[in-house]
Amino acid sequence: MIERPASWLAEAAGARLAAGDPAEPGPRRALLDSRRAAPGDLFVGLPGENVDGGEFAAVALEQGAWGALVGPAHAGIASERPLLVAEDPLAALQRLARAWRRELGCKVIGITGSTGKTSTKDILAGLLEPHLRIHANRENLNTEIGLPLSVLEAGPGTEALVLEMAMRGEGQIAELAAIAEPDVGVIVNVGPVHLELLGTVERVAAAKAELIRDLAPGTSCVVPASEPLLEAHLRHDLDTWTFGPGGQVMLLSFEDGQAEIEARGVRHTLRLGFAEPYNLLNTLAAVAAARAAGVDPEGALDVRFSSMRGQVVDLPGGVTVVNDCYNANPMSMRAALEHLADSPAERRIAVLGTMAELGADAPRYHREIGELADRLGIDLLVTVGEQALGYGEGFAGDAHSVASPEEAGALLEELALPGDRVLVKGSRSVGLERVLA
Repeated sequence: MIERPASWLAEAAGARLAAGDPAEPGPRRALLDSRRAAPGDLFVGLPGENVDGGEFAAVALEQGAWGALVGPAHAGIASERPLLVAEDPLAALQRLARAWRRELGCKVIGITGSTGKTSTKDILAGLLEPHLRIHANRENLNTEIGLPLSVLEAGPGTEALVLEMAMRGEGQIAELAAIAEPDVGVIVNVGPVHLELLGTVERVAAAKAELIRDLAPGTSCVVPASEPLLEAHLRHDLDTWTFGPGGQVMLLSFEDGQAEIEARGVRHTLRLGFAEPYNLLNTLAAVAAARAAGVDPEGALDVRFSSMRGQVVDLPGGVTVVNDCYNANPMSMRAALEHLADSPAERRIAVLGTMAELGADAPRYHREIGELADRLGIDLLVTVGEQALGYGEGFAGDAHSVASPEEAGALLEELALPGDRVLVKGSRSVGLERVLA
């Protein structure tokens, strides 16, 4: 709950309190969906391309919402509940979130990267939970809209905010950093993503590095030790932690679920419930961030990974499916295929949808992933959708092409045998979760 009165919320948001009691105790959270509005909720009506969310404010208030934040066109709504009116409701929401972050006075860790940022967020949350009262983004609340909503979900007494920061273009990480004002900024990696907008990996690195640029002097940043594209963006007035081979935070050994990690000369022993090489690397980034935030992680790590990020599903009939269909790019696709190839199974099957937003080089990236799957000895490849046909061009083995996730699911029912392990992966726009429906 935001333990401040309505008058404080209006001032913090740069809004006018057009209705309601200025002394009304604050809401528990903010949301955008009027259908879910309930007592304690601040409904935020954002204008969109086709619909102005403010049109649903009256409905949200009728359903018992604490109040509403809307644009000037809806200032005349008859309400006994707090009605906050701002010229730009999104900017007002962001200002309100920044003000609440400052009121909390807690540590804030911001995490971005081309791949693995959600898993790193989940791992870091698990590392911090035994030591601090934390709040982390739920699922994909990581954009210029989702991140402020997430901050406003944090309750009084929160000691650390763990915030994933998403981007598709230049200036977006800077926008999120201005809201969150991180004490620790983490860049998990840099790779070929969002190339339709950014064009080159160098520009991707520069867009991610807005997080480093906008950190306050004396705060901390965490970066991979082996990433030359970030070197030009590092700052001497920050406490910089490097992780991975050759870095300050390294994996000394991993056996039977026990990881021995050294971080700036201090040894940490963690018992992990996962073994994927990419998540071990993400764990190093998370340990570096935890140390930068003043926490010494140790012992069993309980991680609740976000949905559709490498979830292992055992199906009837002895088939194991790895549901990793939330997103895909060349880096994450490579890591997932390498892990599939290393996993024990009778046969290894890859169901792959397109990797979106790769620009003019998309055909080459898809063909190269098909070639990788072939070199790794993947037994069966199923491509989903027209743009995914490029995988098959590089794959010399048994390959099938289907038009939709539903067709892929039906094909798997025919082809998958007991003992098979199936990777399902593609960009979110493909909707590959429907393969398992």
